[in-house]
Parts: sequence; C-alpha cells; structure tokens
Amino acid sequence: MSPSDTSTSPNSMTPGKKLEGLVAAAITPMTPDGQINLSVIRQYVDYLVREQNVKNIFVNGTTGEGLSLSIQERKQLAEEWVRQGKDKLDHVIIHVGALSLPESQDLARHAAAIGASGIAVIAPFFFKPTNKDELVAFLQKVASEAPGVPFYYYHIPPLTGVKIRVEELLDGIREQIPTFQGVKFSDTDLLDLAQCINKNGSEQFAFLYGVDEQLLGALAVGVNGAVGSTYNYLGRKTKLMLQAFAKPDLALAQKYQFLIGEFLNFVIKLGKLYTALVPFYILKCRLNAPEILLLLYPQNFLPERFHNEKLLLMQFPELIAAGSSKGADQASLREPTVTSFLLLQKEVQSCDSL
Repeated sequence: MSPSDTSTSPNSMTPGKKLEGLVAAAITPMTPDGQINLSVIRQYVDYLVREQNVKNIFVNGTTGEGLSLSIQERKQLAEEWVRQGKDKLDHVIIHVGALSLPESQDLARHAAAIGASGIAVIAPFFFKPTNKDELVAFLQKVASEAPGVPFYYYHIPPLTGVKIRVEELLDGIREQIPTFQGVKFSDTDLLDLAQCINKNGSEQFAFLYGVDEQLLGALAVGVNGAVGSTYNYLGRKTKLMLQAFAKPDLALAQKYQFLIGEFLNFVIKLGKLYTALVPFYILKCRLNAPEILLLLYPQNFLPERFHNEKLLLMQFPELIAAGSSKGADQASLREPTVTSFLLLQKEVQSCDSL
C-alpha cells in the first residue's frame, strides 16, 4: 500500500480521542528467512482487540526493533498496521525516530500520508543533544513534517543515553511544537515523571509509562496510560490492575503488580533474550506464525529455548492462560493468583504442535 492507495486520512482511527490506557508495543513478525511478515498483522490486530482488550498500538519502537529495520520495511509495517487497524484500533502510533534527520522527517511525512493517529520520536543517540534547546530543535524539525498529526516524545535514556529531564523539556514546548501531545516515558525516574505531571496538569498531555514492571508506581503519580511489550499478552491482566487501582483497591492492585513483577523477574533470570522472546512465543502460539528476532542468538541458545519457555508456562499459567482468557476476568479480579491448569495444558499442547 502506497500513501496514495490508502483510503484512510490523518487521525482516522478514532478522531479526537485522547491516547490513554494500555498501548501494546508492536512486535515485528518475521519469516524464517528474515523478511517482515505482513500477512499476520490482521490476525495480530484481532488478537489484541478480542483476547487482550487492547486497542492502541505503538509501531516500530524498541520492542519492534524499528531501528534495526530498513526505512522501506518500517514504512511497509506502518502502512499495514494503519490498514488493518482501521475501524478496530483507537490509535496507531508510528515511531519515526532515526539517527538521520532527513530519514526521520521522511518517516514522519509518510506516517501523516497514510493516516497514522500519531507519531513518536526518540532523541538522536550517536551525536547526542547536550541540552534542551538542541533536543527540542531536532524534535521540532521532525514534527513540522507532519503538521496535522499528534506528536509524542519517546523518552528512553537507558538506551539513548540522552538524560535531559522531561520536566525541563516540556517547559514551553507547545510554543515550538504545536502538535505536541505527550510523552512515552520509559525510565525509572519517577521524580522527573511526577514533576512533569504536576507542572503540566492544565496542558492535558498524555503521560504514557514504559516500564511495565513499575506501572503501579507510575499510576500513583498520575500517568494516564502505558506503552509496553507485555500488554501484547498480559493486556487483560494489567487492565484488572488498572481497575483495582481506580476503585480504589490498592491491596488488589499491588497483588497484580507483584504477580506481573514476579513473572518478569523470572523471565529476566532466564536470560536477556527471553525478555524479547516471550511475546514472540505467545504470539507464535496464538497466530500460528513463524517468527525470528533480528537480535543475534548465541550458539547454545536455541537448544534450551523451548525447554525454558515450557518452564515459563508451567510456572505462571495464571498470567499466560488466564491473562488472555475473557472468561477468567471476573474470577481473576477476585483472586489474581488463581491458576487454570486446563487452559495451560491446551496452551502448551498447541505450542508443541507448531
């Protein structure tokens, strides 16, 4: 689909609707020969909406390995997500950040032309901006190429090394970037986050937290949404935590956060690659699609991979099975540690058959 072929128009997902709640960070499905697999995006959208009740997607970000893809691949993925998300998703946010300013501007123009709901940009991270003015100047040059499209700053200092505080960045930002709508805040500095929210309450910015295992803490300081990879397969479970927090039932919300944290801690102990592989594995089972990561595997990794994935499912069935089961929502809301052995068996068997 070229920009001229699409019938969508800018902001055509849900015009005027504020970006809030859960946003799944899209995985880039790949074929065994390393090509992007556009054919499963429609199923992916349906899976998110029907099984996870997640209607917002963040495309070509860190989880999707956007900066490891070619510009053409990024455009193809953006087009397919917009096409398949029409009338199903509320927001399709396209990450258009790149080290090259002209490439980032090109991606921004493309996202606007195909009808993306919004664009997001990380700070350039090789020749880094050293102060707020330099960073805002870069962001403004990208945002100006998509003047009718909501713009979000993607703050992820652990990967970019750009540690300019967002509190400072936001001061007067709409004077230079009129389309600025908010921040994807992927850092553990809750002081900076809290100051952003406290000082900009009248601006109606979207503050979307990007550290899944600490979402409850971010909710406490006032975020109105979250972007993360775990919402691909723990969307319903995380929404139960959001519901508990809103009641308010802090004790129940804590149980969900502790359970999700225990799961992620278990995954991290399996090895760094598993933090990326788990969502691939779950979607492989759900979509019956081959997958491959662009990340390089160590030689001894693959033989033990599926053993560890089965161990993961056996250890945390209440997250993987019940977390994607509509029928489990009410029971889980009463007791988040209830397991579903039959659902687990079915999940493991279906994965074994692939």
